Amino acid sequence: MKQRRTLVIVLVINIATFLMMVFAAKISGATSLLSGALDNFGDAMTYILSLFVVGASLASKARVSMFKGLLILGAAIAVAFVIGLRILHPETPVFETMGIAAFINLAANLLCLWLLTPYKDGDVNMTSAWECSRNDVIEGLAVIAAALAVWIFGSGWPDLLIAIGLLVLFLRSAIRVINGAWKELHPTAI
Repeated sequence: MKQRRTLVIVLVINIATFLMMVFAAKISGATSLLSGALDNFGDAMTYILSLFVVGASLASKARVSMFKGLLILGAAIAVAFVIGLRILHPETPVFETMGIAAFINLAANLLCLWLLTPYKDGDVNMTSAWECSRNDVIEGLAVIAAALAVWIFGSGWPDLLIAIGLLVLFLRSAIRVINGAWKELHPTAI
């Protein structure tokens, strides 16, 4: 099935970018890269779950979508924790490593978004997978902007500000996915 094959490809890409971004965040000290890595991990888990419900009932897809929304929320909480630690112990990231990793991540996320776009208006399962991928493209652009700002200002604060912006994005996305799943599960609820 095309949906299943697409999800497998997107899953492999997200696992690879997660590993690359964790490594790059570790050597660069970039909070926004670590935020993106945690998001990619959450997305990989999302795509694994999506694979299990391709062809399943709408109720099953909605339950998995609810869990995906909770995963996105969990990633947001992890990002908030990392931001709190970095605010207490700020450092200036290595912008070259940060920028290279951000460009690679953006290219991978654009490919994922392109692969998932035909399914964005489908069932709640594929719509939530597309939503994750769209967030990843926004995150990629934001981390590139953070790397440029770190280079221009010679400070770690742009990295933290972008990480905070990504936190807001993750929270909004989690709310959208959870609300969509709730509406599918409880169509008569107000």
